[in-house]
Amino acid sequence: MKILKYILIFGFLLLTGFQPAQDYETISWNANSRLSWDDFKGKTPLNSRAAAITASGITYRFSTSGTKDDMEVDFKIDTYFYPTKSWYQPELIDDVILGHEQLHFDISELYARKMEARLANESFTHGNVKAKVRSIYKEILKEVDDFQNQYDDETNFSRDREQQAIWNEKIRNALKK
Repeated sequence: MKILKYILIFGFLLLTGFQPAQDYETISWNANSRLSWDDFKGKTPLNSRAAAITASGITYRFSTSGTKDDMEVDFKIDTYFYPTKSWYQPELIDDVILGHEQLHFDISELYARKMEARLANESFTHGNVKAKVRSIYKEILKEVDDFQNQYDDETNFSRDREQQAIWNEKIRNALKK
């Protein structure tokens, strides 16, 4: 059985029925800020074999203006880390694992940007905005989940230090674009 090393929390109301994201402590993704172990405030589950869990996710808001024939849609896409849903086991962690967890957060940001780009290139009409946005969001959630799994598989949850370094560079370069 595969041990999941991360949890992605996306669209609390839309997909999971939790309280709105603003009711949870959040840390917004910022290129100039890195996570520290002090940011991981969740309770470690008993008998967990994972060293750490990163809860991060993408949220969106949009508004429309104009007429049926001349519609403008404005989007706000955010990437958050959820401290109270993220945890670690002190006896199992090191700086490499922290970097691995940071990259999960960075991957969420990368896919938030992909969502923003898709939305910016989409044509909307009066009746299809909500459905199209939701459809693109669901596609992004599937893609980021697959990518996060690929990341964990290829790095063996940070144990393969060479692959971890390759992924660090890959995501760093992707975020520079």
